[in-house]
Amino acid sequence: MRNLQLATAILCVLVLSSCGYNTLQSTDEQIKASWAEVLNQYKRRADLIPNLVNTVKGFAAQEKDVLLGVTNARSRVGSIQATPELINDPESFTKFQNAQEELSSSLSRLLVVVENYPELKSDANFRDLQAQLEGTENRITVARNRYIKAVQEYNTIVRSFPSNLTAMLFGFQTKPGFTVENENEISVAPKIDFDTPKPEDK
Repeated sequence: MRNLQLATAILCVLVLSSCGYNTLQSTDEQIKASWAEVLNQYKRRADLIPNLVNTVKGFAAQEKDVLLGVTNARSRVGSIQATPELINDPESFTKFQNAQEELSSSLSRLLVVVENYPELKSDANFRDLQAQLEGTENRITVARNRYIKAVQEYNTIVRSFPSNLTAMLFGFQTKPGFTVENENEISVAPKIDFDTPKPEDK
């Protein structure tokens, strides 16, 4: 009886390893790690926003609507529970993505307003925040691209034969990826440049 159990266990290990179980596990873990990095970079951006808003407020307090828009967008992002389970719920994932895009849009409007305040653009604190924000946007782009690739690899395995049978047996399902109206936005970070162009010599 013991030999039969041992043989069954060995057979199960062989069957699972040849049907993609281990690959499903490793790619699922890669998605979780990639997602954690995406969240880390979004948090970094969210942490920069209060200082950015306060610095702009010091020079351009009359831009209340724009400042309030950024603050409210950041608040909406913070109200979404960004847990690892979020990537298994397409509806929640879409809400999270929409909130992040709204925050990006609000930040863009704020940075356009800054163009009207040369003294703000020359402020050392603001320039430091500008550099940090630009670096964070680049990190977000890299993290999102890594997540997209990890999801693509995982979803291919979940949908391919014979690993799709193993996926169905153990409840592995496809995961949502980032979508944008303009796909180029996910590969090119927004350019944040506060330097006015120098007039051409005549």
